[in-house]
Amino acid sequence: MSIPFAFRIPFIELIGCTLERFEGGEAEIALELDVDRHTNSFGVAHGGLSMTLLDVAMAHAARSLNKAQADGGPGLVTLEMKTSFMRPGTGRLKVVGKVIHATASLAFTEGHVYDGRGSVCAHATATFKFLRALPVHGREVRPAPKVAPTDGDPKLQGPGSD
Repeated sequence: MSIPFAFRIPFIELIGCTLERFEGGEAEIALELDVDRHTNSFGVAHGGLSMTLLDVAMAHAARSLNKAQADGGPGLVTLEMKTSFMRPGTGRLKVVGKVIHATASLAFTEGHVYDGRGSVCAHATATFKFLRALPVHGREVRPAPKVAPTDGDPKLQGPGSD
């Protein structure tokens, strides 16, 4: 039985996966693989699809730690993710994310993609940063200030710079 995602994610709605579990530092997502929408040229789960599902499952595992807080707790962003593919994904995919360790500002997670037979197709680890808010709408993005080179070469500034 699927449950609502913590927040609306338009890209996930497009993919069509469901959230099956979301509690205690764990989350599970399911997707019935559609060969006309979700596959690569070999007819198996596209690697980008698997990575997206892993990212969302691990993020929801981290988010589940704070779901009892007002407004579902802080948001989070992916800082890094490493994925290893072991076998082609086919059939109904089950993606499980788990928190390995969390601090006040970071969550270290791992996740697995399982195929319709229950075999592991991919494994990932990721680090997420908890954020109070991500002010993207109406936010002005400004370029970093340029440092004028003193001898024709751009130089880094600060301790440890060359």
